Amino acid sequence: MTRDGFPVFLQIMDGQEMSPGLRRELIECWVTVTNAGGAAGFPFPPVTFDEVAMVADQLIASLDPERSRFLLAHVDETLAGWLNVRRNVDPLIAHWGTVHHVQTHTNFRSRGIGAALMRQVRHVAREEMGLEQLHLAARGGVGLEDFYGQLGWKEIGRWPNALRLAPGDDRDEILMVLEL
Repeated sequence: MTRDGFPVFLQIMDGQEMSPGLRRELIECWVTVTNAGGAAGFPFPPVTFDEVAMVADQLIASLDPERSRFLLAHVDETLAGWLNVRRNVDPLIAHWGTVHHVQTHTNFRSRGIGAALMRQVRHVAREEMGLEQLHLAARGGVGLEDFYGQLGWKEIGRWPNALRLAPGDDRDEILMVLEL
């Protein structure tokens, strides 16, 4: 599933839309990314399929067109990357959403999949979800703030040494925003 070399995007807005095969692909991608050192929600690799499946199943169960969606990128009928975008229902903050679990399968790195996902989520958030801004938190020390900065995201703060990956390996959590 490609269009002139670009990924094809699929939104999953309801857990009933997630086929068993697509669920397996998503979990396998998450395991691969995490075990390769990716900052994808599991800080202490290695992780197993079953460990990730428990978290993935909770996310799948919480999908709702107004509050939480998966955005998946496919290349040649293979899941190349995905993310989750969520809106809080609290009326004070319902105008913004948060992007979670941004990841590109290691087999598709350096092919622009992550940037394409981030451009597509911008469109989905603004045009389909009616959001005015997006937030995300990124792990410091791996250049993610540069990646997101090139896509228009602005750093708005840091929690210094908030993330302890190992003794002596503390990282900042970088807070970023994108105005839509």
